Amino acid sequence: MNNTTLKQIANTLGYSISTVSRALKHHPDISVKTREKILELANTLDYEPNAFAVHLRTQNSKVIGLMVPAIFNYFYESFISSIEEECRKNGYALMILQTANDPAIEADNLKIFRQNRVTGLFACISAKTKTLEDYQKLTDQNIPVVFFDIVPEENALNKVCMADEKAASLAAEALHAANKKNIIGVFGDPLMSITQKRLAAFENYMQSKKAKLTIIHSNNSNDAEQAVSELLNSSLKVDAIFCMSDELLIGVMKAVQINGLKLKSDIGLIAISNGFVPKLYYPQVTYIETSGHKLGKLAFTQLMACLSGSPAVNELIVESVLIQGGSL
Repeated sequence: MNNTTLKQIANTLGYSISTVSRALKHHPDISVKTREKILELANTLDYEPNAFAVHLRTQNSKVIGLMVPAIFNYFYESFISSIEEECRKNGYALMILQTANDPAIEADNLKIFRQNRVTGLFACISAKTKTLEDYQKLTDQNIPVVFFDIVPEENALNKVCMADEKAASLAAEALHAANKKNIIGVFGDPLMSITQKRLAAFENYMQSKKAKLTIIHSNNSNDAEQAVSELLNSSLKVDAIFCMSDELLIGVMKAVQINGLKLKSDIGLIAISNGFVPKLYYPQVTYIETSGHKLGKLAFTQLMACLSGSPAVNELIVESVLIQGGSL
């Protein structure tokens, strides 16, 4: 372990500790010659600032927390990548914890974030979260929270979301334009607000066009595969399937392939997607883009506004876009 201190560098070169400190921060009061001499020795001795001491002195850990249900999710992977890129550019480190959609783990994670005095937090709540009491503890410590994707219903909170209702409506419009009348809609956990919003918008549009709609709820790709396979092997007349997420799309595509169906000619397919999974198939699956990358950029901008002292509380939306493939 490297234990080089400012005092050791100062004693070696015969400077004061304050001079060494300012030189390492490239303070303009320190001459170029002196600064270069101090930086050279600091590099030779592999000097690193004591992050804990800096945190105590400045009350800023320069660490941002991020909490997701699962890291291995295409949407959250792109969101995390976007946030990490912005953190790196702006001198922050990123601390990532996952909840597995378990409120107990969520509460434990929030405690860890508090104990580490994160500068701010991006949080995607679990489907079963009933109270924001643990989040309030962060707010009480002046740690701003930006909720993203799956967000609380409460008002007066900073939130960044996809245009969930619009995404589902765009998918429904595309199905109608393709003259699809008998549709399976594959949705996620009915307790999640994101599912409720997408389901309501999708059902409303389909009902207005008098389409026959069969709704199933699946918590993962395996459940989706099994449920859709059962329907495809039943007497139910089906000419198209809608999937509300990438994970469900993977299971549905497996069911379609197992049953020997060809996209477009045998059955239509459309999904709400981050954009990666639809491109794995041929023909490419038509999808409504919900970009985790764009959401991450917007979320970071919102958190920086909070950290700069802005009192504004906003619910910001990333618009959805139809990306045509060959599956309808």
